Amino acid sequence: MTTPRKMQEVLEDLKGNPFYDKYAAKISQLQKEEPNKFTSGLEEPIQIKQEPLDKIMKIELIKDKTTEEIKEIWEQYHIQKDYCIAATIPSVDFDTLNENSNKFPIFLFPLPRSQGYEFIMCQFAQNTVHFTPLLYYQVHKENAPECLTVTHYEELKDSKGIVLMRGEYDKNVLNAKEAQCLANQLQLYYVQQEPKKRQLLEIFTHKPDEFKHADLIKQI
Repeated sequence: MTTPRKMQEVLEDLKGNPFYDKYAAKISQLQKEEPNKFTSGLEEPIQIKQEPLDKIMKIELIKDKTTEEIKEIWEQYHIQKDYCIAATIPSVDFDTLNENSNKFPIFLFPLPRSQGYEFIMCQFAQNTVHFTPLLYYQVHKENAPECLTVTHYEELKDSKGIVLMRGEYDKNVLNAKEAQCLANQLQLYYVQQEPKKRQLLEIFTHKPDEFKHADLIKQI
């Protein structure tokens, strides 16, 4: 059962976020109608169907290209696309990302805004990473609208030693720089083996009561 004290702790945590006012009415309604759902953890998996790389780029046309040529083609193609970001990831880095995503399938990233930081939740689902504002998730749970979806395509992982990354973002929530900021933080925490960042992943996953949002902000 959700105790009044626990409910108050959750509310105080939310009210410390400058974006709380935007969603205060929805949160208040959910608090009254379904208090247990309001404070529940992030256990429910996000289901996302991934399309094959061939839907975006014909593999037959690039299989004879060099890794550098493919990288240039991929990134130049996405420069012309609206509301997309893209990158080419070395296979060894993707293996590290994949390994860490299995250990830490959910995490938070602080996104700098003009009036502070908005916390964005990420959750891994196969080769896709789903991002949604934390407040959205606390209100809508698995039905929370995504603000960014990052997909990793492994079709060239063995033959070319690269994994192609594509991110599609909601222009009503993020701009291109903010979407890139989230993608960069994904690499910083899940690929680069920095002890302090690894420690936050461990605490968030295994000792959530000890996790402090302020520690994330200090690192960014």
